[in-house]
Amino acid sequence: MSASPQVRPGIGERLARLIAIPTVSGAADEVFDDFDARLREEYPLLFERLPAERPSDRSLLLRWAGSDPGAPPIVLMAHYDVVPVVEADWSRPPFGEPVRDGVVWGRGALDDKGELVVLLDAVENLLAAGFTPARDVYLALGGNEESYGSGAAASASLLAERGVRAAFVLDEGGAIIDSPFRGVDARLAVIGTAEKGVLGVRLRVVGEGGHASTPPEWTAIDRLSRALRRVRTARAKLTLSAPVRQMLEAIAPHSRGALRVVFGNLGLFGPLVARVLARMGAENAAFVQTTVAPTMLAGGTAANVLPSAAEATLNLRLVPGDSVEAAVERLHRVIRDERVLVEVIDGGGPTPVSPADGAAFAEIAAALAASWPGVVPVPYLMMQATDSRHFIGTADAVYRFAPLRMTSAQRASIHGIDEFVEVESLERGELFYRRLIAGDISETVDG
Repeated sequence: MSASPQVRPGIGERLARLIAIPTVSGAADEVFDDFDARLREEYPLLFERLPAERPSDRSLLLRWAGSDPGAPPIVLMAHYDVVPVVEADWSRPPFGEPVRDGVVWGRGALDDKGELVVLLDAVENLLAAGFTPARDVYLALGGNEESYGSGAAASASLLAERGVRAAFVLDEGGAIIDSPFRGVDARLAVIGTAEKGVLGVRLRVVGEGGHASTPPEWTAIDRLSRALRRVRTARAKLTLSAPVRQMLEAIAPHSRGALRVVFGNLGLFGPLVARVLARMGAENAAFVQTTVAPTMLAGGTAANVLPSAAEATLNLRLVPGDSVEAAVERLHRVIRDERVLVEVIDGGGPTPVSPADGAAFAEIAAALAASWPGVVPVPYLMMQATDSRHFIGTADAVYRFAPLRMTSAQRASIHGIDEFVEVESLERGELFYRRLIAGDISETVDG
């Protein structure tokens, strides 16, 4: 049966209706129940024909059975929970704004209900055309990605228990972007082949307390402040990891002048490139070093009382090649104060690097060629953690990419204010997933 169905209009309106249900992480069960009901209304064929399971109360797992039971399946992922908003900061309502001038506004437009909608629209359209995939397609939808993703972990565990091993997993991550480098004349599809590790650490100092009128030379807050200053000013080791090298090498043929020479000869210029990236702003610097950011502080109970303890929480993002043990040892060495206790709260090391030269990556590139002609597929190191990390070990490869165009302003709106996505981008994203699943769509759109 044809893999090029008549596409349902109104993809932007469907996204707007899903955004209107405020599935903020930690919201009441009733909110998520409403969202589940709305999903079933918007995608009737999908929920009628694909068996749906709840591995946990914050996850959905659907299986689309393929015609070849021996073919390795694929797992396509998205999440439907969102981060909180401060409504007063938004210029538009964060929930419930109608589509205006071809743009969908609201919390989750990009992270990650936009990707959810283009994925489910593609499946609904293919089902309406009577299409059956050659291999099993699993849809793993998470409802608490923003709070560590136990729902996705439950889905991954269930598939592992059943002996399901996927050819590849595709989750949110990179996007269609303009090149961040001057001298590169191409739009890029940055596809995460690995994630940096995420590590939460607590620094704690115990002091003597007492009255603020007679402070000792070193209070708990003094020691903690010095430790934080030392951590923030310590020079990080620069690492040009495999995903970053692959990214630059993929960009090289589309570069001009010296950039083409430098990116094409990283064996010679690698250390120089790492130093330059480290000076090109926070986003580029994070490619080549483990980052450390203080995110929470606590200490003290009254304005005139010396605290008996003070603590800070650090968030570390570990580059490939780094480890939790090495990061903790560096903190001890940099802080140089035995009175500052270093405690690991949670987290883990970087993920393995998935191949950028195999069949799975080529399938993603082919889907891009159909939906975003002229865009260059580029391997990429993800700074953030995604639900896909729970599927490591249950798939031959794990990739992180949302087939949506994101300007720098749009990327800044994720977890920020005035999040939005263009309807045209959603339409191309739907075509991407339809091409990825069906494999032989003849229709394309103009670049």
